[in-house]
Amino acid sequence: MLSPKTTIDLAVRVVENIAKYNVNKIFIMPIIETDQVIIETRNLGKSVPTANGLLHILSSVDLTIHRGDSLAIVGASGSGKSTLLSLMAGLDTPSVGSIQINGKELTAMNEDGRALLRNQLIGFVFQSFQLLPGLTAMENVMLPLELANDKQAEHKAERLLNRVGLAERLQHTPRQLSGGEQQRVALARAFVTEPAILFADEPTGNLDSRTGAQIIELLFQLNAEKQTTLILVTHDNELAGRCQRTIKLDAGKLI
Repeated sequence: MLSPKTTIDLAVRVVENIAKYNVNKIFIMPIIETDQVIIETRNLGKSVPTANGLLHILSSVDLTIHRGDSLAIVGASGSGKSTLLSLMAGLDTPSVGSIQINGKELTAMNEDGRALLRNQLIGFVFQSFQLLPGLTAMENVMLPLELANDKQAEHKAERLLNRVGLAERLQHTPRQLSGGEQQRVALARAFVTEPAILFADEPTGNLDSRTGAQIIELLFQLNAEKQTTLILVTHDNELAGRCQRTIKLDAGKLI
C-alpha cells in the first residue's frame, strides 16, 4: 500500500495534471482492440540507494497485459506491489528496463509526457478514497471533467453516481457519507472520464468485509461495462480471485 503522504501527493498530481492538459485540445489515442497489448514491461527494476548500498525493490519484472484484462498483484508487505503499480502508471520511474503503454515507451518520456499519457488513458482508486472534503459527491465526480472543460460534466457525474447507487447522496460531503459510500464516489470519479486503464491500490482496505464485497461487485460491474483494463494491488484473496489473472511478488521478483 502507498503511504498516506504518497497517496495524497499522487492524488494532487492527478488533479494538477488534468488541469494542465485540456483534453479537448490534445490528441486522444484510438480505441484498442481487446486482444491488443496495452501494457508491457521488460526487465523492469527499481533500486534506491541506502547507507548500506542499493536496495533492490523490483528486479527483472516481465509482464504483458491486454486491453480489458483484470490483473491482481499480490504479495507480502514490502514485496514491491505498490512500486510496480506506480511504475506502470507513470507515477515513478524505473532504474532499469522498459514500460510500454498502448505502444508508447513510457521510460522515454519526461514528466510532462507521462502526465499527458495518464490523462488520456488512466484512472486511479485509492484505499483512503482521497475525496476533497469541501466538495459534495457530485462536485468530486465532476471535478476532473470540469478541469478538462467537459460541457457534459454535470450530466455525466450525476449519471454515474446514480449507477453506483448514490442518487440520494449527490449533495452530501464526504463527512456525511459512510466509508462504503465514499469509495462509491471514488469509483464514480475514476470511471467518469472513461479511462482505458484503472489502477487501484487496496480499494477495499479501509472497508468492513460486507461493504468491501459490495465495492468489489460494483468495481467489476463497471470494469465489464466500460471494458477497462483493471490492475489492482490487494491483500484481499476474494478480490484477487475475481480477477482474470493474479501475479505474486516476493522480494521484488515475480514468482
